Amino acid sequence: MTHSKNILLALTGGIACYKSAILARLLIKAGHSVRVMMTDGACQFITPLTLQALTGNEVHTKLLDESAERGMGHIELAKWADLVVIAPASANTIGKLANGLADNLVTTVIVATTAPVWVYPAMNQAMWGNAILQDNLKKLAQFGFKVANPDSGEQACGDVGMGRLPEPEAICEQILSFFDRQDAAQTLAGKTVVITAGATLEPIDPVRYLSNHSTGKMGYALARACVSAGAKVIIIAGEKVSLPTPLGAEKCTIGTADEMLTACLQVCEKADIFIATAAVADFRVANVASQKLKKTADNDGLTLELVKNPDVLATIAQTYPHLLTVGFAAETQDIENYAKGKLVAKNLDMIAVNDVSDKSIGFGSDDNAMSVFFADKYGLDKVDLAKMSKDNIAKGLVGCMSRLLDGN
Repeated sequence: MTHSKNILLALTGGIACYKSAILARLLIKAGHSVRVMMTDGACQFITPLTLQALTGNEVHTKLLDESAERGMGHIELAKWADLVVIAPASANTIGKLANGLADNLVTTVIVATTAPVWVYPAMNQAMWGNAILQDNLKKLAQFGFKVANPDSGEQACGDVGMGRLPEPEAICEQILSFFDRQDAAQTLAGKTVVITAGATLEPIDPVRYLSNHSTGKMGYALARACVSAGAKVIIIAGEKVSLPTPLGAEKCTIGTADEMLTACLQVCEKADIFIATAAVADFRVANVASQKLKKTADNDGLTLELVKNPDVLATIAQTYPHLLTVGFAAETQDIENYAKGKLVAKNLDMIAVNDVSDKSIGFGSDDNAMSVFFADKYGLDKVDLAKMSKDNIAKGLVGCMSRLLDGN
């Protein structure tokens, strides 16, 4: 369990400040100490009194405060923090930090701290797309700041696009995962892990497609667990996946099975582990219609010719034999025999199988239960992971992979 940490939450001007109040409360409920500092702009959207009531600590708004450490309160704050989180981070504050300006409490503390600094931009979609802002974000990343991508959706101004502050629950989860990673054994340190997640989409016509119910939850749980274990993680996800990318992971979005294979071939050459959790469509339409297919009065049916898709997992295992390859099987009957058959047929090192006929652990559920089988060369017995959260299942699977890397 993670020990209590000191989190310094910085608010800058933006309507998303209301989410920061919820974030502060979530972090406190998780057992951490939270102190808040605010720019003048942030104080126009939410009062310091609100944050003081939520955190139980004085909220800091002034750089030159004679009552705080004889006017050196910013240094005390900078030393106190185990992590600094700027949420929301305005374009103005991002620009100041990228160019070394320290003209208010927030920017001065961040220049003075040695703690990790995470930046959560939030702004209008046109501002987010501005080339100057994007250049400033690249500078922050080069300086060692962790910069998160905003969410996409409807904004307070009525525009739709990138720029929304992620939900407080998602930010809190990333912070807790970061502290778990600090406290956990780095069993995958130095390893590069490629994870496929979610469903592929095979077009029928411009508006319809073949797909399945996979949400990507298991793949993203594994991504979080692998990041926590010290790995560099690359997620290749279907475009239906709407989950926030785990902080510290890279994401590539694909549509079809062919696109997924192409993406995997590009990144797996220098990877160490390949984990195939994606539910890749077995078949695609042979001839995709260029126009929307219409039903007519004289036609009561529709026949589609399907052709087999490439086997992404088997192809990667064959192309890159140096990889530790991990497969997944979602079955509804005779799951052990199907899993063992897939393990051998695709030349895998390990396979995890679950019974998706059980709705409590099927597609889209928050829990899972799995049986894990290993290639004969490892001499390991089956491992059963009882029903628990997918995050805990993922940690168990990372433990199994670590055993294979260690040779035992």
